[in-house]
Amino acid sequence: MEILPAIDLKDGKCVRLTKGLMESAKIYSDEPWEVAKRFEEMGAKWLHLVDLNGAFAGEPKNLKQIEKIRANTDLKIELGGGIRDKETIKRYMDLGINRLILGSIAAKNPDFVKEMAAKYPIAVGIDAIDGYVAVEGWAKTSSMKATDLAKEFAKSGVEAIICTDVGKDGTLSGVNVEFTVAIANASGIDTIASGGVRDIQDIKKLLDTKVVAGVIVGKAFYEGTIDLKEAFELVKASE
Repeated sequence: MEILPAIDLKDGKCVRLTKGLMESAKIYSDEPWEVAKRFEEMGAKWLHLVDLNGAFAGEPKNLKQIEKIRANTDLKIELGGGIRDKETIKRYMDLGINRLILGSIAAKNPDFVKEMAAKYPIAVGIDAIDGYVAVEGWAKTSSMKATDLAKEFAKSGVEAIICTDVGKDGTLSGVNVEFTVAIANASGIDTIASGGVRDIQDIKKLLDTKVVAGVIVGKAFYEGTIDLKEAFELVKASE
């Protein structure tokens, strides 16, 4: 299981939101690349990076900071937020991003995602509110069940599914293990848990499932409720 520390970018700064609400943004750093460097020094292999402004605008909005992070670390980077067309995908690939996360477009146009997954390393972001898919930066909920969307991408060439329980995101209330396992079972694709991680117990619970491929750690690191080094060591010991 891979632990992916997270950096959310808003107006060029490293922030965390609560339940996806932009007005809840709390700034943790003015230099996101320095945070990424710290993750690398702690033993991270991957970075989960989100352009929050981009998610709402539907186009890249924090390019300068993304370039800085790429230039200053050797981390593998998965990036999401406002990636809705082929041009943006190509632009980020040329920049050296390792994997791109397609979210809103996955619910609206799954065929486009499958087409892109045949050419590029693509992860699908499935964000859910009460089990139903949330889109447009979580501002809207669709009538589609998250597990049905996950099934859509079985055997599609998509590298991973990142599933977020929006109601838990940024709340430090504990990860939704059942939801993550349901998505993994529905898709048969490597599934990464996101939202609500509080402490080392969440990492243990996900490890115990044997089917979860990764977990994103955000606010728990920034608020000091998890020791990332300990988490990396725990995962290494379980291999």
